[in-house]
Amino acid sequence: MAERLPALSAAETAAAEVRPILLAFFDFAGAPVRAWSGVGDLVWDGHTWTGVGTFGEVSSVEETVEVRATGATFRLSGVPSDLVLEVINTSIQGRRAKLWLGFMSPDWVLLEDPVLLFDGRMDTVEVIDGARTAVISLLAENRLRDLERPRTRRYTSEDQQNEYPGDLGFAFVPSLQEAEIDWGRPV
Repeated sequence: MAERLPALSAAETAAAEVRPILLAFFDFAGAPVRAWSGVGDLVWDGHTWTGVGTFGEVSSVEETVEVRATGATFRLSGVPSDLVLEVINTSIQGRRAKLWLGFMSPDWVLLEDPVLLFDGRMDTVEVIDGARTAVISLLAENRLRDLERPRTRRYTSEDQQNEYPGDLGFAFVPSLQEAEIDWGRPV
């Protein structure tokens, strides 16, 4: 669930001229990528965010009242073809992706800390390769998607040994299955 807009940003939405920006963070294994919807570099939260301008696009971020996982798609066009191989060979599944909404003042200064709109995990990447440039689409899923994944853990000694070698907590479970336990009866 997205946060409420702080007072200054909420007031900015009612102004005659509004300057919203989006900031996106992708925790790639090699190095994290920080991008924003403007041009040039932007410093926020102690990091430099690279402007992608009109080359970046984000799908609508849906928020529902029921407990349901929704995702977001991030697109970057104009990527040089020589970098496509690097994108394809990078493992992204399960790594963090975040999206913030912020507002700029008339002199293009960030008004206050942006509001977190989306926090999820990267799932798949699709590359549409052109002659000189490519379009990269990255799909990120909400963390609620984990609720829909089956859990394949078992209450067995073997499963416990895989997770915690040397732990004997489940070693005696098979002998308890047919055991008769006198509980609360006088002996």
